[in-house]
Amino acid sequence: MEYRELGRTGLAVSEIGFGGEWMDGTPEEARAVVERAHAAGINVLDVWMPDPTRRSNLGDALHDLGIRDQWVIQGHLGSTWQDGQYVRTRDLDQVKPAFEDLLARFHTDYMDLGMIHYVDKVEEFAQIMDGPFIEYARELHAAGSIRHIGLSTHNPQVAKLAASCPEIGMILFSVNPAFDMMPATENLDDLFGEAGEQSATDGMTPERAELYALCEETGTGITVMKGYMGGRLFDAKTSPFGVALTPVQCLHYALTRPAVASVMVGFTTPDHVDAAVAYETASAQERDYALVLAGAPRHAYVGQCTYCGHCAPCPRGIDIASVNKFFDLATMYDEVPDSLREHYRALGATAKDCVACRACEGRCPFGVKIADKMAKAAELFGC
Repeated sequence: MEYRELGRTGLAVSEIGFGGEWMDGTPEEARAVVERAHAAGINVLDVWMPDPTRRSNLGDALHDLGIRDQWVIQGHLGSTWQDGQYVRTRDLDQVKPAFEDLLARFHTDYMDLGMIHYVDKVEEFAQIMDGPFIEYARELHAAGSIRHIGLSTHNPQVAKLAASCPEIGMILFSVNPAFDMMPATENLDDLFGEAGEQSATDGMTPERAELYALCEETGTGITVMKGYMGGRLFDAKTSPFGVALTPVQCLHYALTRPAVASVMVGFTTPDHVDAAVAYETASAQERDYALVLAGAPRHAYVGQCTYCGHCAPCPRGIDIASVNKFFDLATMYDEVPDSLREHYRALGATAKDCVACRACEGRCPFGVKIADKMAKAAELFGC
């Protein structure tokens, strides 16, 4: 495993990291993944998800194996669990107990990186930096409860503001070949107009190139989310380029961007760990994404769900990300597999419960028309 310095934090992190959001199975399954990741030399973990199952699964595994102090953990401020659902909030009455719960479930008294969670609007960034939220982060930093302050965003404009702020030492940012074509905007409708269409043919947008250069200049480290674009890049039918990339090629793309230190990969099985760690021994030919993308037919990629969960909470209790994931999987078959249908039904609240309020669509970073997709899922699964 190769290690990289995470900006000016002084932390050395494995270039392959662990995004823990899918660790909602059994404690034994989580431990098996953590053991394989640790054995491979992975030492950085992102924990944005607030639900108790994922937190406890990962926290208990690190604690029981006695390796918590060997890991760099990104713990998020502003990701909360309310009435059984994820809620992003700046209300400190909710933020503080959620962070205390994170520490307790990881059997620790600090997070290496205290991440200001999911800031995608310039106006919101300004409000955070001028208000009580950043004061809380500063208090945690002064007390040693967080060792460094970071920020997560999908918007390069916000990321550039963070990279220019001396208090913020690193960012968690979405990086893959498709997203690097996305124009910087707070208005998702822009992505469906001329700017979005043009970006799908012109390559990397100037905003993203400027961001990577600025991070390099200011010593702001980047850890990567959405490196696989929710797995869509692995299939020519779902890839915006019309061709499939491998995990190794996706990782190489992200790891060759300036200032990038690590890619947070979502694992659910030890085999997923192996597929990512294969990057470390891959040949130059196996890593080469450029040959695959050269001349590939490109089209607009916006409106694609990456199952990030930021659309929550749903007033009807629907796990929107999971419904979308099962729907996308089902459309790859001529008939919906019985096992997939059972996983869908086990969700409890399903697409049929959607009332098309569209509140979730305003929270989606990628412009997914969720209500329309819910209607299609309800028709496909019959419930």
